[in-house]
Amino acid sequence: MLELKTPQEIAAMGVTGAFIADLLDDLAQRAQPGVNLLDLEHRARDLIAQRGAVSCYWDYAPSFGRGPFRNVICLAVNDAVLHGLPHDYALLDGDLLTLDIAVTIDGWAADSARSLVVGTPRAEDLRLIEATERALAAGIAAALPGNRLGDISAAIGGVAADYGYPVNTEFGGHGIGRTMHEDPHVSNTGRAGRGLKLQPGLTLAVEPWFARTTDKIVYDPDGWTIRSADGSRTAHSEHTIAVTDGAPLVLTASKHAAASPR
Repeated sequence: MLELKTPQEIAAMGVTGAFIADLLDDLAQRAQPGVNLLDLEHRARDLIAQRGAVSCYWDYAPSFGRGPFRNVICLAVNDAVLHGLPHDYALLDGDLLTLDIAVTIDGWAADSARSLVVGTPRAEDLRLIEATERALAAGIAAALPGNRLGDISAAIGGVAADYGYPVNTEFGGHGIGRTMHEDPHVSNTGRAGRGLKLQPGLTLAVEPWFARTTDKIVYDPDGWTIRSADGSRTAHSEHTIAVTDGAPLVLTASKHAAASPR
């Protein structure tokens, strides 16, 4: 069921979004060579508890997972991209790390992800991350009242095509609000002018993710971690946004980055 949010409800989601942005800033600073993924997981738990927030991931049990997810953040390294299960792994210089988290505060959810290079970057990794960030910005820019959901998807897919990256359509963005996953699904490629008409009050998690050389995925034995099928590196960028009467609001924007789409 599609629920349009009031300005007051969107403002409440913005409180959650601001917390998530600060949390991701904190973890990104801590993600250095030698740091264990479990240290990042426990830091996220501490920050969530201190704020009185509630993890959307803890006990999350969709049809594709193996048992409930008993962590508060997804941490994916190199060829892993989605639902990365935190585990005993010390980050290496040059690793490509994706941080993805969703929480609720006072009953309102927000969801965000960012990819970064740990230590010394490789040019091809920076290009991949840049592609997801530019695709995210393009998708957000298309989230205008009167446009269609397909305009967001087409904008994301267009950036992927410009960079030469294939697009997987099994997982994409989604509606968000009272819960982490609401209608509608937001594909990372599509046809402009098609699909749901965008209205003020619609809140979405827009999340382009790409692998360098494949659109196929495989699952780890843990039943959660999703990787590129050919082992190529991956990146993922996500914001929670609200459609308004004018420009879209980015509810999970970091204070250290521009709050509007680039």
